[in-house]
Amino acid sequence: MRVLYHLWLSPSCRKVRIVLSEKGIDAEFKTENLWDRRPEFLALNPAGDVPVLVEENGQAICGSIAICEYLEEVAPLPSLLGASPLERAEVRRLVSWFDRKFNEEVSENLVGEKIMKRFLRRGAPDGAAIRAGKKNLSYHLEYIAWLCERRNWLAGNDMSLADIAAAAHLSCLDYLDDVPWGENERAKEWYVRMKSRPSMRPILADHLPGEPPPKHYADLDF
Repeated sequence: MRVLYHLWLSPSCRKVRIVLSEKGIDAEFKTENLWDRRPEFLALNPAGDVPVLVEENGQAICGSIAICEYLEEVAPLPSLLGASPLERAEVRRLVSWFDRKFNEEVSENLVGEKIMKRFLRRGAPDGAAIRAGKKNLSYHLEYIAWLCERRNWLAGNDMSLADIAAAAHLSCLDYLDDVPWGENERAKEWYVRMKSRPSMRPILADHLPGEPPPKHYADLDF
């Protein structure tokens, strides 16, 4: 069976987990404590980060972008990138938006400071970074709402990898109770639709030891 090395509150790992579920691909999940710097894991990915997907033949695919593109090729149905070149370009644009811009401006400042920094033993959280992350999050929720006003899903008519990337990030932030859902009803409505998908159920069942989620975290009617 395929093996996915991951961390529970990593948006990029959650993105891959959701894609695997949407495509009906089984995989064994193994938590990788990056701070241990295991030689066996570094042999799979010299960069020392997750996610890493290892095929049954031992071949490793590293990084969420490479893994998701790979899974799209080995299991093309259902397509998560779109049918036409223009559709695929828009999906990839938005995936980059969330995996790079959103990650740098929001996720790193909130999940990174509050959780990952502690686990990686990189010092105390930076209050200024946390405040910046919360401020930036409001702007990104407005952009999600703007997209939803014009489309059925973020990138077009169909649910795509763009929605999965956005939901992966927001699910991590929601675990920390950092998303001001009351400020943006349209963005909340879109996230409710994503939360209702069977592929999100394992994500919503995640519980970090000593860090329980808020009560609304797994509630589909919140």
